[in-house]
Amino acid sequence: MMRQGDWLAMMVGVVMVGLIGCGQEAPKTSAPAAPSKSATDSAGQAVVDSIKAPLDKSRAVEGTLEKAAGKTADTVKDATQ
Repeated sequence: MMRQGDWLAMMVGVVMVGLIGCGQEAPKTSAPAAPSKSATDSAGQAVVDSIKAPLDKSRAVEGTLEKAAGKTADTVKDATQ
């Protein structure tokens, strides 16, 4: 059976190990490097261009459809008069 002094010494040892272990710093990890400004700008411009091209095509189609609708309306007007 343990004497009270032995038990106390063991508990003090456990507390000391805990305090020393908790006081250590976490290992430092290196963060990934931030992308350069020019790489970010070029990637952003690529996204804008990929969106802009289909929009330009749809605007062109819209213009063609408006012209066709106008011609159809003129033809209907002429036919009803």
